[in-house]
Amino acid sequence: MWILFAFGSALFAGLTSILAKCGIRKTDSTVATAIRTAVVLIFSWLMVFVVGSQGTIPAIGGRTLLFLVLSGLATGASWLCYFKALQLGDVNKVVPIDKSSTVLTIILAAIFLQEGVSLPKGIGVVLIAVGTFLMIEKKQSSGETKSAAWLWYALGSAVFASLTAILGKIGISGIESNLGTAIRTAVVLVMSWVMVFVTGKQGELKAIPQNELGFICLSGLATGGSWLCYYRALQDGPASVVVPIDKLSILVTVLFSYLVFHEKLTKKSALGLAGIVAGTLLMLF
Repeated sequence: MWILFAFGSALFAGLTSILAKCGIRKTDSTVATAIRTAVVLIFSWLMVFVVGSQGTIPAIGGRTLLFLVLSGLATGASWLCYFKALQLGDVNKVVPIDKSSTVLTIILAAIFLQEGVSLPKGIGVVLIAVGTFLMIEKKQSSGETKSAAWLWYALGSAVFASLTAILGKIGISGIESNLGTAIRTAVVLVMSWVMVFVTGKQGELKAIPQNELGFICLSGLATGGSWLCYYRALQDGPASVVVPIDKLSILVTVLFSYLVFHEKLTKKSALGLAGIVAGTLLMLF
């Protein structure tokens, strides 16, 4: 069953990238992240009460709570970097770098969770790394900024995303997954709104176009669905398998980026995408 949840996470995560990109054309990415997180928080706590896990809150251990908070902080950092990168660069360039967090996650899972790395997984790591490099080399679109800042934000997103997976795996080992997701989201919410006020961007809330606000909220719902599926899968399945399946969301993202933003892949980028998908599938063995 955890495999189905992992694929559900991939589907919703792919939709999240597209919806978020539509919502940050004129809206600051930090402000958008804070609003999205509020939507995710409402959605996640709603699920807590639906499954009835709110009664287990007093039984949460200190170690579990610590790792959930750390996972939430890593998630917040990853989101802030990811959506800033999306605002500055092409979806088809940012997403592959973010998904390369799979490579680091596999390494960290082997070190801290003692999850073995088979030969197919090792080959998969290489294919994902090579495929990511090929997709980074995609030609710039006519509307893309010449600045390379998006690359650094995308790399930061990947690093923090890998830490999120490991810390989250440890944190939900002694708690119901929906409740764990809700607690993590509360941490992300606090972090994201602190960033809004620290950077002095709270005044931009009044200037958000209504259509972009709608897309931001929809991306929040998609994120909530992705998270609930992801951490349910992570609770029952190995991180070194769940994470690669989740990263298949790149297929959904590439498809919709073509349909919505008309971002086309070059032959080199298409070859890179094939490498990433092949590497991800090898991770399942």
